[in-house]
Amino acid sequence: MVHSLKIGAVIYDPKITIVWEMIRKFIEEKDQNITIEPVFFKNYRSQIDALVNKDIDVAWNSPLANREAEIRTDGNVKYGIMRDTDRDLHTVLVARKDSNIQSLDDLKGQKIAFGAIDSPQARLIPIQYLRENGLEFNKDYEEVRFDKGVGLDGDHVGGELDAIKSVEAGANIAGFAMSGNFEAWVTDGTVDGSQLEVISKTNSFDHCIFTAHEDVSDDSLEAFNNVLMTMDYDREEDKEILDLEGLKKWLPGRTSNYEEIRKAVKYMNFFD
Repeated sequence: MVHSLKIGAVIYDPKITIVWEMIRKFIEEKDQNITIEPVFFKNYRSQIDALVNKDIDVAWNSPLANREAEIRTDGNVKYGIMRDTDRDLHTVLVARKDSNIQSLDDLKGQKIAFGAIDSPQARLIPIQYLRENGLEFNKDYEEVRFDKGVGLDGDHVGGELDAIKSVEAGANIAGFAMSGNFEAWVTDGTVDGSQLEVISKTNSFDHCIFTAHEDVSDDSLEAFNNVLMTMDYDREEDKEILDLEGLKKWLPGRTSNYEEIRKAVKYMNFFD
């Protein structure tokens, strides 16, 4: 039996179409029992529409899009694999060193910078984190949002970087960014690390995962998972694909570390 799957992917970067053509060829050469057809979308809301309508079989989803799929199908989805780089992530709260911000309590009544409205890591999860620490949205602080790339669920650094830049410039007292992004910006000089410091960090969360609709057979999803998991970072031809997609190894998918986004979506009534 030949398994054939339509795989949805959002074009948050021009390289996405290139990566998925490489993945399609990799699968074609690696396993004669499975074929895929990449289907591209401009945003995650369109991709989830297609998944719910079963126009595609599997969606390469952000954590917010995965939650949307769960909600719209009453939990009747199946989960595929994820990248090693999508596990156990944190967002950090950054302030200027001369701001006298030493704890979350110091943020009361202040202007806080966030990424785009639909960014899990730079807005939704941070808002939930603040709530868990006694700071209510639209009450205890002023949200200053940088809405770049809306529809891409934060799969870019535009709004996130603008948020941190606004803190560096003194326009906002503090801001949120993924820890890995902030560390990279300090390292390459994008932001001035001598002026900025990390005040706290969110609970850990996982990022992207493959989500399939309920009619996709377990065998087909397993075949897709298994062939991708044969990619070896030590093989030059595989390394090129893995580097472009931002990982070193595919790992089994898990949903246990999506609690932060689930709580955030509920708190914000995001899809209502």
